[in-house]
Amino acid sequence: MKVFKFGGASLESVERIRQVAQIVQSFPDEKLLIVISAMAKTTNELEKVAENFFQRKREIAAQLLFNIEQHHLNVAEALLGTREHPLFTQLQQFFTEAEWTLGEKPLRTYDYYYDQLVSVGELLSTAIVSAFFNSIGLTNIWLDVRDIFRTDDNFRDANIDWTYTQRQVTEKVLPLFGNTNIVITQGFIGATDQNESVTLGREGSDYSAAVFANMLDAESQTIWKDVEGLKNADPKQFPNTVNIPEISYGEVIEMAYYGAQVIHPKTIKPLQNKQIPLLVKCFLDKNLPGTVIRETADVKQLPPIIVLKKNQVLLNITSKDYSFITEDKISDIYEIFHGLKVKINLMQNGAINFSCCIDNNPEKIELLIKTLHQQFKIVYNEGLELLTVRYYQPSLLEELSNGHTVLLEQRSPATIQRLWKK
Repeated sequence: MKVFKFGGASLESVERIRQVAQIVQSFPDEKLLIVISAMAKTTNELEKVAENFFQRKREIAAQLLFNIEQHHLNVAEALLGTREHPLFTQLQQFFTEAEWTLGEKPLRTYDYYYDQLVSVGELLSTAIVSAFFNSIGLTNIWLDVRDIFRTDDNFRDANIDWTYTQRQVTEKVLPLFGNTNIVITQGFIGATDQNESVTLGREGSDYSAAVFANMLDAESQTIWKDVEGLKNADPKQFPNTVNIPEISYGEVIEMAYYGAQVIHPKTIKPLQNKQIPLLVKCFLDKNLPGTVIRETADVKQLPPIIVLKKNQVLLNITSKDYSFITEDKISDIYEIFHGLKVKINLMQNGAINFSCCIDNNPEKIELLIKTLHQQFKIVYNEGLELLTVRYYQPSLLEELSNGHTVLLEQRSPATIQRLWKK
């Protein structure tokens, strides 16, 4: 049993979907559970639908949803050569459910409606890929992961009920492989015990695949991307990046923690628990070696690993009465951040102030500052960048920092972080 995950970039065109089929065809005798993301940019477009609906701009939301519908119908027709295929009835059902949501008054939280609408992307992409595979002889079964992954109702970042989900995998997923070698399902989504759709966190398809790999005792999980493998930096941001042939679970968790957009942060633990290797391979050339992620990788051979997070905000939180920021006040600050689901990317404690760097998320920052103001004075700077370098070299660090004003810095023997303004 192998678990494959294909992201949105591998589905961004009809040609690339055919390329995905060619990859799967090259594993004719393997049992494959394939986890698929929404098509490229679809999640972003569905987010706009959710935003406009919640702002009661229903006509704009409906038009955006219509545009998404037409794109998917056109892709499906190009792959199947007709609109008479049963797939189109299935796609219409998904869009009808989304339209029902748009017909409601937004009386619940934004996160709830976000999940009901954005989860449609994965249902559409997997239905199309499944139908296309069957049409070319890649016999498969399409599976609605919402019938398998039971979660809590922490919308937009739901937590999986492992006991219930393992039972569903054992009783409903494993038997499918008695009838087919290929099962296709969705990443990123699940359902509550009230059958309400949820998402597992942005880019959560990697994690979905890892959960399946764990519960199916898979021999490996492969993430197919549009790059050669895992690199030491984002090639879109830095020149002269190098491929990393092998890396440990722990190092990848560090990279994800600091903001590298390579592997979803939750992905590693389910694999590490059962020592399942994670492969990062290039779907543009499946013969490239890619990267192997496993427990025993040699970290001594790693190049400097560079992560740059843009659009950051620096908050300086000061006690109103000039009292020390000690454990009790830090506890209060942490509780506020935790309650509003705001992640701290970098923090530093002084005598009467607490400084921290966070992502610039306008919908959360306004409420965060308002809540903090009840106990503290707040000053903040926007438009910043946070650089993290593991296994840094002084010359490289100075080259990267040239021309920037550093506002905050932390370093250890292995890692340095600098928050700067251009």
